[in-house]
Amino acid sequence: MRIEIWSDIVCPWCYIGKRRLEKALAALSDSGELAPDAVTIRFRSYQLDPSAPKVPTHTVAEWLGHKYGGGPEAGRKMIDQVDGVAAEEGLVFRQHDSLRVNTMDAHRLLHLAWESGGAALQGPLQEALLSAYFNQTKNVADPATLIDLAVGCGLDATRVDEVLSGEEYAAQVHEDIARAAELGANGVPFFVLDELYGVPGAQPVEVFTQVLQRVLSEQAGATA
Repeated sequence: MRIEIWSDIVCPWCYIGKRRLEKALAALSDSGELAPDAVTIRFRSYQLDPSAPKVPTHTVAEWLGHKYGGGPEAGRKMIDQVDGVAAEEGLVFRQHDSLRVNTMDAHRLLHLAWESGGAALQGPLQEALLSAYFNQTKNVADPATLIDLAVGCGLDATRVDEVLSGEEYAAQVHEDIARAAELGANGVPFFVLDELYGVPGAQPVEVFTQVLQRVLSEQAGATA
């Protein structure tokens, strides 16, 4: 089964949705319904805030308070509820201190990771980027941070530096974003299973489980 996930590194619901999908996959694997290594996950690019700067000038709380009014305190209240949902999935968010930054370079490195080693490299880098942003409040637009994360996940240091020094994979990022629009995705996360089923949003584990079981049933019927 092939699962494509359109997401952004600074999207809290993308991290929550990722965890919920992983829980559904783990449960199906534990029950024997899903064979080991039967699923390939590929992360696709999306930018919620393409105008965000590489050098941060605001925390997320400050930016939300500025954008919608009420100042930083209002911004913090906006994100408290999301942080609570994340905690229910075992995620520790520190969005009060997370920075508003651009994610283009992070997405370009995710494309490099896929090209270099497929899901085995891209998956760990996606997790590392999300954790760095939400758990550690790191600037995921900073080249030094990106190099450290990418090399730590097994990417070649020379290639990482080459990509960050130019515009390589920028076209692929824009192609992913355009494809999301073609599929009718007006936000992220957006999951596509075997190019047949689109699942918008960070759905409950039960919903992911039902869709996964439907795909598995159809696969079994096709091979019977």
